[in-house]
Amino acid sequence: MRPGDGKIVVAILAVPRLYALDVSIPAHVFGRHPGYRVLVCGDRDFDSAGDSDDGSSQVVATSIRPTHSLSDMECADVVVIPGYENPHDPIPESYVEALRIAVERGARIVAVCTGVFALAASGTLNGRTATTHWEYTDRLRAMHPSVDVVENRLFVEDGAILTSAGASAGMDVCLHVVRTDFGVTVAEGVAKYVVSSPVRSANEPQYLDAPTPPRTDLRATREWVIENIGSPITVQRMADHSLLSRRTFIRRFAGETGMPPMHWVARQRILGARRLLEGSDWSVERIAGATGFGTASNFRTLFRREVGVTPTAYRKQHGPSGPSGSAVPRTGA
Repeated sequence: MRPGDGKIVVAILAVPRLYALDVSIPAHVFGRHPGYRVLVCGDRDFDSAGDSDDGSSQVVATSIRPTHSLSDMECADVVVIPGYENPHDPIPESYVEALRIAVERGARIVAVCTGVFALAASGTLNGRTATTHWEYTDRLRAMHPSVDVVENRLFVEDGAILTSAGASAGMDVCLHVVRTDFGVTVAEGVAKYVVSSPVRSANEPQYLDAPTPPRTDLRATREWVIENIGSPITVQRMADHSLLSRRTFIRRFAGETGMPPMHWVARQRILGARRLLEGSDWSVERIAGATGFGTASNFRTLFRREVGVTPTAYRKQHGPSGPSGSAVPRTGA
């Protein structure tokens, strides 16, 4: 449901033993945007802080006082569950039941880090795919065998439920929600304001097994690709630009970005197309050519596969005259 001002209501659940950073990040991302109203919901009978086994709670967890009650979650379009200490210890049933109700009525759920354990306890993750911080994937799998646990992913989107890794991935999943609601241009404006990388997708890994030395930095080649995104781009052209052999380039590029070169190029084409659909009156045919998709037919097919809607439907939703275009500034600053 929406309040009378039409804003999207985001309820951050102040679970016991929470990590304060996992509350601060979504509050900052959504709170800085005029299209959202942020509530911090909890049961005042329970303190959000708790003692950890090793006495570290004063460092990683703190008391967050709810601004609203658990019953106020009933008006939330988005419910964010922050991570919390000792996820093997149950949280109060009142929180579990509130989550169960939110899922059943169709709210979008964003579980950050170990917040996924609270969601799994409600039974609503059974048969679904989810992820969490790499340190807890085995425990999540053992405690909730009906959940399909995916390792080493920034976040996973399964219908209206999104689960993510640690605090940094929490930033990524929140920006993904903004991008879904208001378009890539607005999301990039928010990312710039909070000084975050504007685009890290769900498929990127949480960590790389071998950190890449500074000498392999391929930013110049990535910038060249973006500047020439309408041209035919191949792995060999990218390798030639970087003055590396094809094999070395592929290895180093994957080390820096967490994905194969042409996967990254495809993402840049989609992002470029989304920006043009949001901010220009160019035809689909012209956008297809400018972003390297070639034909309008190929563009429509790939865009719908990656974004979930046709280019025309996306423009109606996020273009200057669409719902999100008219509701919020195009800069996000």
